[in-house]
Amino acid sequence: MEIKIGDVVRLKKLHPCGGAEWEIVRLGADIGIKCLKCNRRVLLERGVLERRLKGVHPSRTRAE
Repeated sequence: MEIKIGDVVRLKKLHPCGGAEWEIVRLGADIGIKCLKCNRRVLLERGVLERRLKGVHPSRTRAE
């Protein structure tokens, strides 16, 4: 799975605040994500994130 910092991901389940989209803020063995609705930050293991992932929207600020 190819994700980069700044990408927005959609998970299968909603966050308790009702948000569904998360921004990638940290990469490594654990991946840090931030809810775009309430700004809550969560660390997930890479395998857990891959299982819960529904879709990836590349960052609009990144020039490729």
